[in-house]
Amino acid sequence: MESKFSEEARQFKALSDETRLAIVDMLRSGELCACKILENFQITQPTLSYHMKILTDCGLVCGRRDGAWVHYSLNGDNLKALGDLLAGFSR
Repeated sequence: MESKFSEEARQFKALSDETRLAIVDMLRSGELCACKILENFQITQPTLSYHMKILTDCGLVCGRRDGAWVHYSLNGDNLKALGDLLAGFSR
């Protein structure tokens, strides 16, 4: 049985990693190619792919393939819903 907050729990778990949180912060400025994201970290391309899969699978980030690279952007609707959930806890 899936809990009421299972999707949100997956999203919070994805954001609990320092690298993934930094990637989400980078994407606030708009869509970025994986190659540009990779330039900001001391990680390999397969490691970046691992982090991006987690972020896309939980619905916080969207990917768009362009040749050999993928361009990533934030899923604003899901991020807003997650923010609204947090804001509701403070009421």
